[in-house]
Amino acid sequence: MLESLLGSKDRERVLQFLLSKEKGYASEIARFYDTHSSQIIKQLASLEVGGVTISFQIGRARVYELNPRYYFLQELKALLLKARECYRPEEIERLMMDKRAPKPRNRKHHTIS
Repeated sequence: MLESLLGSKDRERVLQFLLSKEKGYASEIARFYDTHSSQIIKQLASLEVGGVTISFQIGRARVYELNPRYYFLQELKALLLKARECYRPEEIERLMMDKRAPKPRNRKHHTIS
């Protein structure tokens, strides 16, 4: 939707992911969109150089998030949310799902005979 404005479909995807999930690393975002991580890494690096995103290291993973100090952050968020209105319902639902929540463990009670 915003490809012509942002210059890349992958850049829009990265921003939408970070807006929805708040944080993410390159391979996670690439898996989410079933694309090559090299393209996502390129977009993340460009966004970080521009001050749109920030990153930090957790173990061996570099985690990215939208820069809370980015001057146009509120406007960017509003634009991304407006663009979602044109997405297919299943795309919106997928973005809104939180797969990071821990799954309930199936506990089996063992009885001793």
